Amino acid sequence: MKKTKKNVREAALDILEAIQKNQAYSNLLLNTTIKKNEIPSKDIGLLTEIVYGTLQRKMTLEFYLRPFLNKGKKIEEWVYILLQMTVYQIVYLDRIPDHAAINEAVEIAKKRGHKGISGFVNAVLRNMQRQGLPSFHEIQDEIERLSIETSHPTWLVKRWVEQLGVEEAKKMCEINLTAPMQTARVNTTKVSVTECIELLTEEGFQVEASEVIPEGIKVLKGNIAHSSAYEKGLLTIQDESSMIVAYALDLDKPYSVLDACAAPGGKSTHIAEKMNKDGNILSIDLHDHKVKLIKQNADRLNLSTIETKAMDSRKLDKSLEQESFDRILLDAPCSGFGVMRRKPDMKYTKTEADVDRLQKIQLDLLASVSPLLKKGGILVYSTCTIDKAENEEVVEKFLAANTQFERDSTLADRLPQDVKNYAEGNELQILPQYFGSDGFYIAALRKKVQ
Repeated sequence: MKKTKKNVREAALDILEAIQKNQAYSNLLLNTTIKKNEIPSKDIGLLTEIVYGTLQRKMTLEFYLRPFLNKGKKIEEWVYILLQMTVYQIVYLDRIPDHAAINEAVEIAKKRGHKGISGFVNAVLRNMQRQGLPSFHEIQDEIERLSIETSHPTWLVKRWVEQLGVEEAKKMCEINLTAPMQTARVNTTKVSVTECIELLTEEGFQVEASEVIPEGIKVLKGNIAHSSAYEKGLLTIQDESSMIVAYALDLDKPYSVLDACAAPGGKSTHIAEKMNKDGNILSIDLHDHKVKLIKQNADRLNLSTIETKAMDSRKLDKSLEQESFDRILLDAPCSGFGVMRRKPDMKYTKTEADVDRLQKIQLDLLASVSPLLKKGGILVYSTCTIDKAENEEVVEKFLAANTQFERDSTLADRLPQDVKNYAEGNELQILPQYFGSDGFYIAALRKKVQ
């Protein structure tokens, strides 16, 4: 018997259930579900919105549902998820009439469960419709209110308020509820930004030049990973914050560069382009399949100065020659708190213990790569997080233990114009609300000559 394909909301429920049960990644599940159920292209946007929106606002949706659920009654996981995603559509998607969202939920409940379940789903949603949503003003505690309102765990909101102040923490929580914009970096060894924009426009994409990064472009409509410009190696999909890293390295001539945690190769390829396909870059990652991605990207962009190796960067000081690189980039594994818009499920799975564990890995990596830098050379440490324990604290601890290194306070001089003002001494912390880009941290360190 041929298995029937699932519609958008049934597919969304399957994805959300798999994420809940298996801690699976939303972006991977979304792609496989679209293929498996042959979701029409006109419906992909809605499917994506329901999945990401329900994940983004999970805690808020639970708050809205709480008064309408019997505390003592056990609800099956899939039924609870179905209610959450339906409430998301009712509250946040104006183009879907409430009755249509409710009817669809009742039909799915009938199909997957029994009459009792469909009756229960119908009753909960109709009661909510009649009585209205509970108010956030009922929550007295400021941290808890912000946590529920923006659907971020209380421990994380408290941490951000302590580190950034209430105002910036609130802005960051709010922007984390929005979809990120696709941005790309033009391969200026092959084409100018203006020419690349013209080519993409001819292909039917809506793009414009980045106001922040000279070689960056913003994608207003379409996915340029499917463009012939991408296929021909004229551009790389990369976030604007991530593009700042190559500037921090001060690549004013052909250098020998180590990129110690390089996959999938966005920064390595940018370094190669910055040096105009001169100098040499050793791009390392732990896993073979990730190293293959770097190689594929370098080949697509026609950048032959990149050599790739699968190695453990925590042991590089044992296998590579001391003081053999002019520049070293350590884009360290981190909590990823700066990229929550791309991975909304992560905020519910990370813990404070994870942050502490990561700091040790980050310091181990710095201890391993730092002996490989030549005297007078620059070491750039970067992360896609906004947490001080993984950023400023790591740099402070490293400098305290490695007196042959100093802060390179000339960092701002080499950054793009609109970024300069955010640099403080040798450090740059970009929050997502500054440019609508990812949250990102960059520190520049120099090895003393004497």
